[in-house]
Amino acid sequence: MKRYLGLDLGGTKIKAAVIESAHPPVVVHTASTPTRASEGPAAVVERMVRLGRDLTDEVGPLDGLGAGVPGLFDFDTGVVTFFTNLPGAWEGFPLRAKLADGLKVPATLINDARAFTLAEATLGAGRGCTTVACITLGTGVGGGLFINGELHFGAFGIAGELGHQTVQPDGPVCGCGNAGCMEALTRASAIAAAAGRATIEEVLAGADEGDAACRAALADAATYFGIGLANIVTTVGAERIVIGGGVATAGDALLGLIRRAVQDRVTLVPPDQVEIVAAELGTGAGAIGAALAAIESPTKDRRFLAGDFKSAQLRRGEITDS
Repeated sequence: MKRYLGLDLGGTKIKAAVIESAHPPVVVHTASTPTRASEGPAAVVERMVRLGRDLTDEVGPLDGLGAGVPGLFDFDTGVVTFFTNLPGAWEGFPLRAKLADGLKVPATLINDARAFTLAEATLGAGRGCTTVACITLGTGVGGGLFINGELHFGAFGIAGELGHQTVQPDGPVCGCGNAGCMEALTRASAIAAAAGRATIEEVLAGADEGDAACRAALADAATYFGIGLANIVTTVGAERIVIGGGVATAGDALLGLIRRAVQDRVTLVPPDQVEIVAAELGTGAGAIGAALAAIESPTKDRRFLAGDFKSAQLRRGEITDS
């Protein structure tokens, strides 16, 4: 039976999972190590390789690896184009080649939000469904679409950027440059600011204690989130929406508000037929999804694993109509 390593490169931790390619695939081991991104790309990659070697010593030889990364990369070369929320000189860094050379197995890269989607749609809360939207609500808002049993990205690779749809035309400017993105209105820092609290944890605690400002901030965020999710249901016909991330998993209260907001806006299908559920795989979903991408990579054209690489080229003026 073949074994594949998945690595999830995060801002504070590198998470790992080893999967055996059974039917369905089975997660056989997980581990993590600090990222220490301030030490630079070479040191971070060395920690990724060391973590992979440690797991190899425990479970046996690997047949391939996948790495979920927080940003953009060139699919053909495996070179980093841009990473978000990860300090260091990553642009131009040959990440895929360094990982493949360090662990002596074929390497695949995948955008981390797509890795989360692939894991939850196939092995987590979305299993058994043909059309699923997976979304994370925390520091930012990310996710992806799983349509007819496949990850879907569209012509420019951005079909899974669910957080960057406009839900308030005159809303605050998002980091992407647009005004009123769902992410700008529902990310953890935005909810905390609206409630006049320092952190989202304080907002959640205040809401539990009956604080009016905290409850209002959560209700407003749920409304905007519900608008975005209703758009997804209407556009792609998602039968199940899987919500993960620190904010979404804080409790049933917020999920309940989001469910009601979606039900208020979905009119073309019976809203009770659309399930909105919490993610099941926890913080290991990204690593599991990266390993799944490595399993599929040899047999399919996985250009879309690069996430929004083509959109990054478009912004840089490198794609023309000719």
